[in-house]
Amino acid sequence: MNQSKNVNGPLLIIGILFFVFGFVTWVNSVLIAFFKDAFHLNNFDSLLVTFAFFISYFVMAIPSSWVLARTGFKKGMSLGLLAMAVGTLLFIPAAQMENYPMFLFGLFVIGTGLALLQTASNPYVTILGPAESAAQRISVMGICNKVAGILSQFIFGGLFLSSAVGGSSKLAIVIMPYGIMTAVLVLLAVWVWFSSLPEVEAEETVEEAGNAKSSVWAYPSLVLGLVAFFVYVGVEVIAGDTIINYGVSQGFSQDVAKSFTTYTLYGMLAGYIIGIFFIPKYLSQQKALNYSAILGVLFSIGAITFTGFMSVLCLALLGLANALMWPALWPLAINGLGKFTKIGSALIIMMISGGALMPLLYGKIADQIGNTQSAYLILIPCYLFIYYYATIGHKKSSWK
Repeated sequence: MNQSKNVNGPLLIIGILFFVFGFVTWVNSVLIAFFKDAFHLNNFDSLLVTFAFFISYFVMAIPSSWVLARTGFKKGMSLGLLAMAVGTLLFIPAAQMENYPMFLFGLFVIGTGLALLQTASNPYVTILGPAESAAQRISVMGICNKVAGILSQFIFGGLFLSSAVGGSSKLAIVIMPYGIMTAVLVLLAVWVWFSSLPEVEAEETVEEAGNAKSSVWAYPSLVLGLVAFFVYVGVEVIAGDTIINYGVSQGFSQDVAKSFTTYTLYGMLAGYIIGIFFIPKYLSQQKALNYSAILGVLFSIGAITFTGFMSVLCLALLGLANALMWPALWPLAINGLGKFTKIGSALIIMMISGGALMPLLYGKIADQIGNTQSAYLILIPCYLFIYYYATIGHKKSSWK
């Protein structure tokens, strides 16, 4: 009973942090459409929003592990929240000066804070219980994340993408909500700093017995897992963050299309609930990944084949296909790393940069061929690789 209480308390705190992650991250889809209209951008330039935000994970993941080694998890999380507050604060002068590069820099700073938070929180959730049910616990965190994302769509979509917002006041609408976000992040940072969240010693996250390999790159299951993480985050961001502009290209008004990202998030919520009730009792983490990849291929084909609302719906249903990928990939990729668990976790966080580069590739293709729908063809090989990892790649113990 006492042990359960000790576990549930930290999970509650981290659940609140995952809520913050989701709120800040999923507003990007609104910002892409908002900035595209406000600054008259093409697809590629508008998707620099995702590049600025997610490339910070590649830059900061390993430095974040150094910070956590010095500060501990709890203080490191507080510092991450403060870094995010600096990023949201930068939106205010960016709006006043109507400066798109400053907005992008603010997004990069927000991402650095999230990199620090996720480097600590994901391994922390993984070890709070048996390894075979890690996907279930991460699914609970995912629900917190996606509920926040849905709220951010309603709040920021209503504020930024309303047909009533226009003219010289368009960018000024950013100032008040991002000022409030800054204050909330600072308060959360102080709360976490003084909270009862216990420290997790680095030694608790690894199992060194029987580990004879001399390099983290000697683990094919991790290296292939890194590729799987990269393409998975890429397709997740493409599905969630391009759907508003794609809906507009399919003939929907922006007032209607602004809610399309919530459809993606509802799909992800459904997937997380499935994970909670079926993993590992009825469905293994590996099988969940297997079926998710198959769904990803089918829904991608649907998005490319159909038109109008059916195409948008298939794109949104990629949320269901993507939901269980993160919680299933994580334990498969770090399984058996022993003393390399910490660096392996940092490398995985770096692969979130797939969300920076792959949407840009999508945007470039869409601009070059003049067809936002056909550009979704890049999703299919990504899901096929994830299927390979789910069925074969994660089992490889050597490169021979």
